[in-house]
Amino acid sequence: MGDFMDKAKDFADKHDKQVDQGIEKAGDAADKRTGGKYDNQIDKGVDTAQQRTGEGDTGR
Repeated sequence: MGDFMDKAKDFADKHDKQVDQGIEKAGDAADKRTGGKYDNQIDKGVDTAQQRTGEGDTGR
């Protein structure tokens, strides 16, 4: 399992912009499905996830 996680982290580091865009799209889809009811919580989760991937937050 450790090897998989290392590869996933390497991918996220090398493709930070694409990973952040994917996280953003997932957050937008969740907002849409919930009718915006949990917008603040979803945005906070998206921001946190983007900060934890790659070299830096390239989203929002």
